[in-house]
Amino acid sequence: MQKTVLTIAGFDPSSGAGVTADLMVFAAHGLFGTSCITGLTVQSTLGVRSTHPVTAAIVAETLECLEADLPPAGIKIGMLASSNNVLVISHYIEKHHLKLVDSGRPCGPVVLDPVIRSSSGRELLDPAGVAVLRDRLLPWVDWVTPNLDELSELTGEPVVQRSDLPRAARALQVQTEAMRAGQRLGVFATGGHLDPPDDYLLMPNGEYLWLPGERVNTQSTHGTGCALSSAFLSRLVLGDAPQEAALAAKAYVAGALRRGEERGLGNSSINHLWPFLNP
Repeated sequence: MQKTVLTIAGFDPSSGAGVTADLMVFAAHGLFGTSCITGLTVQSTLGVRSTHPVTAAIVAETLECLEADLPPAGIKIGMLASSNNVLVISHYIEKHHLKLVDSGRPCGPVVLDPVIRSSSGRELLDPAGVAVLRDRLLPWVDWVTPNLDELSELTGEPVVQRSDLPRAARALQVQTEAMRAGQRLGVFATGGHLDPPDDYLLMPNGEYLWLPGERVNTQSTHGTGCALSSAFLSRLVLGDAPQEAALAAKAYVAGALRRGEERGLGNSSINHLWPFLNP
């Protein structure tokens, strides 16, 4: 039977990112996806025009409804849209975790993609929401997958070049450690803007490694960070160890970049369903 995984994220009507993209990534990995939409965006391949948060009450009701009927084996969290939504989702993740612990069942992985701004620069979570995410949500997730700007915003430290990544990733791990009752956060920091575009993986036990990247020459790049986070969660749910899951997620995204097709007038999306296509 397919395992069920949950995405908590925004809705992108162009299907490049957000819940529609996450569901395609889950399907490409043989998983059954459910979703809780936190906000609506008006966007296309040309960028984000506006964002409209879903009320926290609807988010809470959706999560409660899904938990009662289709409890997830893993959770991916993306755009949260408002500080009230971050609070509701933090409470849900805490209750979900404690329920599994009390029942003696294993806790599935929770992966946070800290979406703060769109690739076109529009704010997707205000400073109050970022503060709540850092203080209330991070202590309850297992992995976070920030890009350079997001890692800088979460730590308050400049992250511009390759040498900045290890220090900032460790700082993020340290700042949440006191709130995690002895459990450490894992950090999968993406270096897509570096040259070469290597990623940095900091394990919960403090071990670390660089994951070599390659630059794929394509204009179809929308949704790479979202897909990497969702693919990483998928591989963890399927039983991969973190290093193998990270490498498999990178290989999946590279394949999606190579098989991207130009759609629309702007930056089109990667091809999330490429594993179903003929070579």
